[in-house]
Amino acid sequence: MYREFYPDWRVSQKKAVEEVCASVNTKVWVAIDSGSTVGFVAVKLHSENSLGEIYMIAVDPDYQRRGIGSALMEFALNWMKVAGMSVAMVETGGDPGHAPARFTYEKLGFRLFSVARYFKKL
Repeated sequence: MYREFYPDWRVSQKKAVEEVCASVNTKVWVAIDSGSTVGFVAVKLHSENSLGEIYMIAVDPDYQRRGIGSALMEFALNWMKVAGMSVAMVETGGDPGHAPARFTYEKLGFRLFSVARYFKKL
């Protein structure tokens, strides 16, 4: 199913990052090391139900496993709390490639909220 939605995931991901960074509804913070961008986190607030959403987070593969993702998450969570949000949410894939992200979220206290989403190729 993934290939049906994203035949060229690099093109799709680049477009998604550009759109989220340009959106007026999203707040974005960037992690920089020696003048180079090494990661970022994008947050959306859903004030009507006091929900803060980690909409997108990424760390350059050369800088992963150094605590940058956790630091970005903690910064975003603190910002959400100050902004009056009472719940934080983040979504990710259940595949092996997203296992490090799931580990980070669970380490920071996120708990899985199971949702069944069914697809059928036509």
